[in-house]
Amino acid sequence: MDERASGDGLLEFLEVMRRLRAECAWKAGQTHRSLARYLLEETHETLEAIDTGDAGLLREELGDLLLQVYFHAVIAEESGEFTIDDVAADVIAKMHRRNPHVFGSAPGGTPAEINEAWEAVKAAEKQRTSVTDGLPPGLPALLYADKVLDRLERAGGVPAVDPEADDLGARLLALVAEAHAAGADPEQALRDAVRALLP
Repeated sequence: MDERASGDGLLEFLEVMRRLRAECAWKAGQTHRSLARYLLEETHETLEAIDTGDAGLLREELGDLLLQVYFHAVIAEESGEFTIDDVAADVIAKMHRRNPHVFGSAPGGTPAEINEAWEAVKAAEKQRTSVTDGLPPGLPALLYADKVLDRLERAGGVPAVDPEADDLGARLLALVAEAHAAGADPEQALRDAVRALLP
């Protein structure tokens, strides 16, 4: 087996995080809540690395993001809430449930059909009672709008939005609807456009 794919590094990193929690006063004092801002910051830095196309920077930022996952898992482990193995087991089970075309007997289909099947399994798991159930209100506005439009579409149709409306919010929503209909990510499109403005 390829040494890089053995998982040994992940086990060693878990021990590093346990030791840091035990021997570093700052890390010992952190909680899920106090670390929340760092998780958000590292997520945005990872997105920036993706936008630059710099593989070395992406590797570094993924490491910083992984640190946050392990940090939270070690805190939870100490309090008996759950372990990193529980986190992994949950996501493995989720991947098996939501990818029956890979792990079961369901047919594969096109990427769009696979995504539809994923969303159907997810909806059954979540048992949502509202279009916005499970959507964090702190999502960036363009992403939030795109998610709501997607859910409305799945529920039976998207209300018409007027690109010529007097209200700026309605015009922005119309642009998100246009991106959604085209299968484009409005957040990424706007980031790319802003990046193109910079020298």
